[in-house]
Amino acid sequence: MLTKKKNNGNSLKRKFRLSEFLAEYTIKSVSFISLAVIVLIFVFVFREAAPIFFPKEKKINTEEFLQSETYGEEPSDSSASNSLEGYSSLNGSGDVADFKNLTGKDWQPVGENPKYGLIPIFIGSLKVTVIAILFGAPIAILAAIYSSLFANKKLREFIKPAIELLASFPSVVIGFFALITIATIIQNIFGVSYRLNAFVGGVAMALAVIPIVYTVTEDSLTAIPKYMSEASLALGATRWQTALFVVMPAATPGIFAALLLGFGRAFGETMIVLMATGNAPLTSFSIFEPVRTMSATVGAEMAEVVFGDTHYTVLFFIGVLLFIITFIINAIAEFYVRARLMKRFRGE
Repeated sequence: MLTKKKNNGNSLKRKFRLSEFLAEYTIKSVSFISLAVIVLIFVFVFREAAPIFFPKEKKINTEEFLQSETYGEEPSDSSASNSLEGYSSLNGSGDVADFKNLTGKDWQPVGENPKYGLIPIFIGSLKVTVIAILFGAPIAILAAIYSSLFANKKLREFIKPAIELLASFPSVVIGFFALITIATIIQNIFGVSYRLNAFVGGVAMALAVIPIVYTVTEDSLTAIPKYMSEASLALGATRWQTALFVVMPAATPGIFAALLLGFGRAFGETMIVLMATGNAPLTSFSIFEPVRTMSATVGAEMAEVVFGDTHYTVLFFIGVLLFIITFIINAIAEFYVRARLMKRFRGE
């Protein structure tokens, strides 16, 4: 009887270890597959953008072009020369994405001499992102301070999910709301000439930035040890003084990380800016003029370009730039700012 119970115990122990082993390696496999897919996506984007650094001369296949022009008929000498001249003009030397062209101030990818100036769309992305941070960050930070330091438990359980619920809203819904409602309100208040502009896009983008800034800031404020605020209150400081001069300075790295993550979120957004900014690549610092962002350019033009063309390559190059910028911002927020925050908590 004892032997039987002992055997049952051993079998249960082995079964538990087997399930733990399967669970552990299942999680590892899923994580590895996710990482591999992300790496493959990045490799694909970089591969498609590579021809911009290693341009190849376009070769004219005379026979195929003449056959397509004459539909199989015998072309005359004059028509053949005219057709080849037209083909050469369409594929002329003007369609080159060199450094001078990419750093120009005009984005006109269609024409006899296409212009792929990235400066106007970079300025557009920067304007919309800065406006979004200026509007969304203060609201998110103040909401985080209130919910973590002042609100009671029941109210906090309502505020936190309500704000984080904004993150689940589809971007196209926020963009449609900006297109119909926010643009009308701003035009009526300021009397601007352009109904869709950088200011409208930035205000709409703030709705997408608020949840991520609020969540990271609230977590940082909550992670501050209680004895710091209790010691401040015991010395006679008010709750607002404790929040502004004790808790917030201690959580500064986490708040800064929240701002960086919000900046990266706004800089890479597509649908909101595609619907609410007017999509005009203007090199202007006025917030009430239409703009076109880098992400909106890719989203609007990728479906209409010729595969492997210069325009196609430039759009992938814009994707590479977006990846590099957002990766650097997120890396700084995650590995540098959060590391400093943890060191401060450990007293190092």
